[in-house]
Amino acid sequence: MKINIINIIKTENLKDNHVHLLIGIFIFSLFINCNNSRGKIPSIILKDGMVMIPSGDFMMGSTDKEAREDESPIHPVHVDAFWMDQTEVTNFQFKEFVDATGYITTAEKKPNWEELKKELPPGTAKPNDSLLKAASLVFEKTDGPVNLNDYGAWWQWKSEASWRNPKGKGSSIEDKMDHPVVHISWYDAQAYAKWSGKRLPTEAEWEWAASGGVNAKYPWGNEAITKGVPKANSWEGSFPFENTLKDQFFYTAPVGSFKPNSFGLYDMAGNVWEWCSDWYDYTYYESFKSQKGTNPQGPKVSYDPYQPYLSQKVMRGGSFLCNDLYCSGYRVASRMKSSPDTGLQHTGFRLVRSVEF
Repeated sequence: MKINIINIIKTENLKDNHVHLLIGIFIFSLFINCNNSRGKIPSIILKDGMVMIPSGDFMMGSTDKEAREDESPIHPVHVDAFWMDQTEVTNFQFKEFVDATGYITTAEKKPNWEELKKELPPGTAKPNDSLLKAASLVFEKTDGPVNLNDYGAWWQWKSEASWRNPKGKGSSIEDKMDHPVVHISWYDAQAYAKWSGKRLPTEAEWEWAASGGVNAKYPWGNEAITKGVPKANSWEGSFPFENTLKDQFFYTAPVGSFKPNSFGLYDMAGNVWEWCSDWYDYTYYESFKSQKGTNPQGPKVSYDPYQPYLSQKVMRGGSFLCNDLYCSGYRVASRMKSSPDTGLQHTGFRLVRSVEF
């Protein structure tokens, strides 16, 4: 919500099948203690829509030509095994949660200016009351080339836009129940996680899972997203005005529309950005210069030199709007961030569960 306002101002509880779980853990234990470094891919174990992600060691971050400064330095990380949703949480799944609990998402609530201004630069003028309404940001393609630093050129603040109405008033998810739920804030994802008995992944868990245990640039390997067959739901053409639809989708795609990575996970690149549990710190990787990270939980507080008054959470994976000329968010190491009360048309999530022995 805060990022939404800033942009305007600036321009069934899971019930374990205990027998199956024990069998899965027994099989998994055969390789759990092996040195699962990148390149050694174990068999895929599935249970209740989740994939067992093996423990492993990898080099987190990137210094390639598309990498941003917050992706370095590259540093060694160890992650313990965990379960991860094979796909992003869908509209159908989120509707089950809302129907069971009566939950109201952030986008469906009127913004509280007194809370919003606490994380805005001092002296920021209050926006018109007509803007302080239940709404969210919706993507609208432009008529032609625009300044790619002017996010307001393609993001429109639309009344009644929410997970139920992803394009605003009059839109519907009736024929999109197998699409990822969108307009989801970090708080919304946390509420769903608590209800389902799961949790959001750490940033390190997410990157390890996206890599599929393979030392490659993308979840599918090193082939450029523009080469060969479509590998993810992304923006093809000239952003934000021309999409060639090579992948057949302009907005979100049904989950699992493209091949999974080596761990058996779908859509770890493109479709929607996915929330992580970590606070975002632009300099966080600097803290691992001389040490290995073991199950890192992220920084204790948020820090972004470009938005110093705003607390933000990490997002990963890119979305249907990502394009090499704009964000290339579908790279395994690519980082993004947003305030935890912000939900947009390209923001969703998937969850994880710890492996208990």
